This record gives sequence, structure tokens and C-alpha cells, in this order.
Amino acid sequence: MLLKAVPTFSSLNPQLENQGALFSSFSSSINHQLSSLRNGPGSLVVCAAKGANHKPLSGVVFQPFVEVKKELDLVPSVPQLSLARQKFTDDCEASINEQINVEYNVSYVYHAMFAYFDRDNVALKGLAKFFKDSSLEEREHAEKFMEYQNKRGGKVKLQSIVMPLSEFDHAEKGDALYDTTYPRVTIQ
Repeated sequence: MLLKAVPTFSSLNPQLENQGALFSSFSSSINHQLSSLRNGPGSLVVCAAKGANHKPLSGVVFQPFVEVKKELDLVPSVPQLSLARQKFTDDCEASINEQINVEYNVSYVYHAMFAYFDRDNVALKGLAKFFKDSSLEEREHAEKFMEYQNKRGGKVKLQSIVMPLSEFDHAEKGDALYDTTYPRVTIQ
């Protein structure tokens, strides 16, 4: 803190100095007032006065922004700029956003597969559980990328999710699980 002060400072009441440390024991009957006066832009003069006399006791000038001016110049004045973004290129940010959207799309497809295998007429509970867990895992990956993007000062840009297939049976080929285009092997 930058303080400019008069080299010698003494109390107006010599009896107070004899009682110990300065300002340690003021009598309650003495009315001390603190007043502040402006002394130019960015500075403040603080004066301690006794009674109605507002004569300054010292020449202390308080200028809080002078010492932090260099640090304040580093803070961006535009609200859209991030304080955390350092050595993080736009290409890297775009690639991470693309990966976030891929993870969400894959999670959505896995969730559709879970819904298909969990239906009562398909009823393959093991596959349904596998695709449900896979969907949750892919969504967690997307969330981790989003957290990383935010920590580095990037902006997450989500795109629309493509609607996945929900029916896997074909009118000509039949059910995808019993597709006739692949040869079947029977075990004896």
C-alpha cells in the first residue's frame, strides 16, 4: 500500500502518549471523529480530528489503485474475454467442441439401443444394461470435456443431436437380430 506520511507523528494530547501505545486507551468522554477529504482523482486523505476542529493530524495520502495499476492492466476490460485462457488456440477449442458433440451423439445412439433392447417384445436385458451403461459413460466423457473447456477459458458450443434409429427391423430384411444376409452357424 502506498502511503505518504509526515515523518513525525504525535498525538495532540500528551497525556495519551504517556498511557502507552498510541490509540490504545482513549477516554470515552473525548469525541474523536474521522473524516475523509478528497485530494485529487484516486487519492483519499484521512484525517483524525478532536472535537469540532477538523485540522488534519498527519499528511497521509491513501492511493489504493496506484500500486495495483500494473495488475489491473492485465485484466481484460471486455466482459466476453476469459481470464483463464492462456496458450489455448481456437483450433484446439473447436476440436474439443467437436469431440463433445460426438460424445453426446454416441451417448444418444447408445440410449436408443438401450430402449430397443429393453422393450418387452425384444427383452434382451443384458444388452439393454450394456447400452445403458455405455450411454452414461459417453455422457460422462462429454461432461469431462466440457469441464476442461471451461477451465481453459474456452466456450462450449453444443450442436443439435441427430435422431438415432429406434426401430431395427426392416420390411424386406426382417429383424436386425435375425438378419438373413449373414450365414448362421449351428453348434451340434
